[in-house]
Amino acid sequence: MGRAVAALAAAADDIELVGGLGREAGELPGAYERIVPPEEAAEMVAGCDVVVDFSAPEFLARVLDSVPLDGRALVVGTTGLDDALQHRIDALAERAAVLVAANFSVGVNLLLSLVEEAARRLPADRYDVEIVEAHHRGKADAPSGTALALGRAVAEGRGIDLETVRRDGRTGRPGARPTGEIGFHAIRGGSVAGAHRVLFLGALEHLELAHTAFDRSLFAEGALVAARWMAGRTPGRYTMRDVLGLDR
Repeated sequence: MGRAVAALAAAADDIELVGGLGREAGELPGAYERIVPPEEAAEMVAGCDVVVDFSAPEFLARVLDSVPLDGRALVVGTTGLDDALQHRIDALAERAAVLVAANFSVGVNLLLSLVEEAARRLPADRYDVEIVEAHHRGKADAPSGTALALGRAVAEGRGIDLETVRRDGRTGRPGARPTGEIGFHAIRGGSVAGAHRVLFLGALEHLELAHTAFDRSLFAEGALVAARWMAGRTPGRYTMRDVLGLDR
């Protein structure tokens, strides 16, 4: 994803790519001019408006430890963040503009709004919810960050805490499905860029809301839409709904 973002940024007329952050210093032919580790990035980052992170939780922690982000914008597409990293990002948002998104697709972010509205109107005692997602075989976390975001959208629509009703998969003899449970099922294989389905299952009807991504460059394009919008923003936490004006 980092290479995809860099390649699109380098080709854009309104973006200047100053370099990349990596585990080690080096040169990468093509999109990046240079790569430096976070511990050596102060000079490079001093000349930029936005830092975009598509890495892994442990690398993002290095970025937060070492990169001077005060007064800049940070756009994060890394998923699988634990509570400690989330708290650190919240603290950074007091000094910098921060956007964390599980998915930068315009379609997925519209889907989140539709799912929340459907959950608000379809009561839990009449409609069960199951979320099914598929990704390529190299995907590290499960359920995906997008699937969890969809689960949170259901929970928000129903006015509940996701963690109190979340169920990841089923095996053996789990018994009858509890009312209000939100189930997650992860499929991994091949080169699937990303597919998500949210099923509202009633006794007399089923409603399915779904999104399929065919190329991962879709997410890179969305990340640059967010980066453009975030440049120059005041400190605080922002979302893709803010970027896309979905709450207006």
